[in-house]
Amino acid sequence: MVRVSVRAGLLTLVLLVCVLPGIAAAQEPLPGAGAPGGPSGLYDQVREALIRLPLAALLGAALALRPKRRGTPKRQPAVVETQIILAVVGAIIMLVVGASLARAFGIVGVASLIRYRSKIEDPKDAVVMLSALGVGLAAGVGLYGLAAFSTLFLVGALWVIESFEPKTVKYFELTVKAGDQTDTLRPKIESILRKFRLRFELRAVSDEEATYFVKVPLDVATDRVTDAILKLDPDGHASVEWDDKKKK
Repeated sequence: MVRVSVRAGLLTLVLLVCVLPGIAAAQEPLPGAGAPGGPSGLYDQVREALIRLPLAALLGAALALRPKRRGTPKRQPAVVETQIILAVVGAIIMLVVGASLARAFGIVGVASLIRYRSKIEDPKDAVVMLSALGVGLAAGVGLYGLAAFSTLFLVGALWVIESFEPKTVKYFELTVKAGDQTDTLRPKIESILRKFRLRFELRAVSDEEATYFVKVPLDVATDRVTDAILKLDPDGHASVEWDDKKKK
């Protein structure tokens, strides 16, 4: 997943580096296009964003990572990350609005059209939607430098923030049956589980069956583990069963 994120970030950077010079050369101020009191030129947009977006992220982090009072519930990492990015989105939208009342009403109108028809499990997904709305608004009103820099900043901020997230795992009850050889093969079975870096607990064992509670990261395919275990029994009498369990 990290490789995909890095490649996506590099691809975005290359595209923006190729596109920005053309935008800068083609951009001409239109009558009334610049918002009063807001950045109008490409250089001014990037300069303002370079100051305000990191400041918004820093202040948002100070609020999200504030000292926790004793006895209060544990904070969810996704909520903390969302609060930081939300501060950046607010700064982007205010840079788009500037002092233009028309833009402010336009943003309110666009935001009112958004409806979530399905439940979003990760609040970060919702704030990324708002981020996309913010950079789309910036591009739509001709603030190309702000739109490009905001996209780069948000991609970088999300990549850094999400790198601190614990790996998501699935929980299984693994049952291995290899006849009367099960107990003999148990050390080799556990060696295979360690080879795939799976955390496990032995729940039950007999001469014909061994049961484990296993935590499997999302990037590990259980069929590869199954194939490795089945190869321990060349006669083909062994069986492997994964029973999906929810975390209690």
